[in-house]
Amino acid sequence: QVQLVESGGGLVQAGGSLRLSCAASGRPFNDYAVGWFRQAPGKEREFVAGISSWSGGGTYYADSVKGRFTISRDNARNSVYLQMNSLKPEDTAVYYCAAAFSRVFTTARNYNYWGQGTQVTVSS
Repeated sequence: QVQLVESGGGLVQAGGSLRLSCAASGRPFNDYAVGWFRQAPGKEREFVAGISSWSGGGTYYADSVKGRFTISRDNARNSVYLQMNSLKPEDTAVYYCAAAFSRVFTTARNYNYWGQGTQVTVSS
């Protein structure tokens, strides 16, 4: 079992930045790939970014956030981060982190564990 807790969401103006954190407890975190997803009202949950299980492993981004968001992990702190820069109103959503016991997937159903989500609101 892995428990995930997101933090760092909030209200920010367009063009601003936020840093989301995903703190894990339970099984060794470095066994898991981690993905960030987001879900806006009335929309499906979508992949934002992912990072492989090992330190310095591969990172993956949705086209909509490439060049603006950066995912990173600190296995010693059992944490994964999502640095979000140049935020746009269309980035407004609840952001979730999720863990998968193999590799990064872009589909939500392949993840084994989920956090409760953190709200990000970007005003225009």
